[in-house]
Amino acid sequence: MEFSAADFERLLMFEHARKACEAQYAKDPLDSENLLQWGGALLELAQFQSIPEAKLMLNDAVSKLEEVLTLNPGKHQALWCLGNAYTAHAFLTPDTDEAKVHFDKAADYFQRAENEDPGNEMYLKSLEVTARAPGLHMNIHGNGTMQQSLGGGGGGGGGPSASSNAGGGKKKNKKKNNDFTYDVCGWIILAFGIVAWVGMAKSLGPPPPPAR
Repeated sequence: MEFSAADFERLLMFEHARKACEAQYAKDPLDSENLLQWGGALLELAQFQSIPEAKLMLNDAVSKLEEVLTLNPGKHQALWCLGNAYTAHAFLTPDTDEAKVHFDKAADYFQRAENEDPGNEMYLKSLEVTARAPGLHMNIHGNGTMQQSLGGGGGGGGGPSASSNAGGGKKKNKKKNNDFTYDVCGWIILAFGIVAWVGMAKSLGPPPPPAR
């Protein structure tokens, strides 16, 4: 995946924020604002990772944001960020039933955020987008293009054990993997809407034939 200069600056900025928050946490683990910033930085950084790494980073973000809620249960920013994390995780998950669990959690967190800050346009938009997200998930993963992005079909044969003379294909798959992660997390965090997803799905095109 190729980053623009602006993307690279954002990557450095959020990585710096992550490290600063980690250092602050060592000094004061009860600083809920610091934990919120840490979780937010992890959400942003997840955009720049491969899909497996993004999932781990999203789980780490969830852990930090849940800590915020143990300290301040009404922190609506943390509730909204948790909704983003679960929505992003759902789109990175090909299994429909498993994804639905994440979507349901996301909707619950978005609703709780809106309850704490009634009328917040971002929270209302997030609820609207998440309500349509499961259908879009089925559309994207159902046509097989996401299986290729996620490393191949059911047997997982597209992983590191693939033949060495398919190296060019592996690079392309990794780029699709990273591009998909970037589009998923970026779209969710910014709440841009369904159109961005449709364009992303079309740009991937059909999966290439398996290597021989």
